Amino acid sequence: MAKKIKQSIVGYKVKKADDIEETNAPAQEKQPAQSQSAEIVQMHESLKRPEMLLGSTYKVKTPLSEHALYMTINDIVLNPGTEHELRRPFEIFINSKSMDHFMWVVALTRVISAVFRKGGDCTFLAEELKAVFDPKGGYFKPGGKFMPSLVAEIGDAIESHLRMIGLLKDEGLDEHQQKLVDAKRAEYDAMQSSDSESADYPDGAQMCNKCMTKAAILMDGCMTCLSCGDSKCG
Repeated sequence: MAKKIKQSIVGYKVKKADDIEETNAPAQEKQPAQSQSAEIVQMHESLKRPEMLLGSTYKVKTPLSEHALYMTINDIVLNPGTEHELRRPFEIFINSKSMDHFMWVVALTRVISAVFRKGGDCTFLAEELKAVFDPKGGYFKPGGKFMPSLVAEIGDAIESHLRMIGLLKDEGLDEHQQKLVDAKRAEYDAMQSSDSESADYPDGAQMCNKCMTKAAILMDGCMTCLSCGDSKCG
């Protein structure tokens, strides 16, 4: 096939078989990469529910009701057996013998399940639910953690589940804060009588404004939390 040369020839090179293979190689490498990325399944609302889902059930017992709530969160595993495997919450159910909160609990579970199936970041749900306050007042969970409402405790259970499956990271205390908490706890325990009953936190502890746990004690003239390490002394 003849080609018309419109410019002056300043040099030439004979094309070898190796050069032809190198030219075709990038195009061949792109095809598997594109097909592999196309096979990655993301969470979206059109994703069909499998016949079997992994689930975790949490017991929520509050002084506001005689009967406990049992909250079950079912997860779907996306891309199982691959490097893109991911466990995401798919639906939530709440059951109880008490029918006092039946209507709004069913409505809440349907809305939360819809947000789960929508895809994207669903971790904001925990913070939004934990910020709901009951006008009649909250209560303390076993261990001294304050819950402003029943909805907030549902949000706290969802947060615990998201941490378990890896969608939320457990921030915890850094090395400096942990050393401060351990030192303050050891100092306080040394001041107490040896025959006093053991507990998670001292009986006279006050509620910490940061982590909402009854773990703040007066040490060295300032309040220090034995749970999160928050201290007025810095």
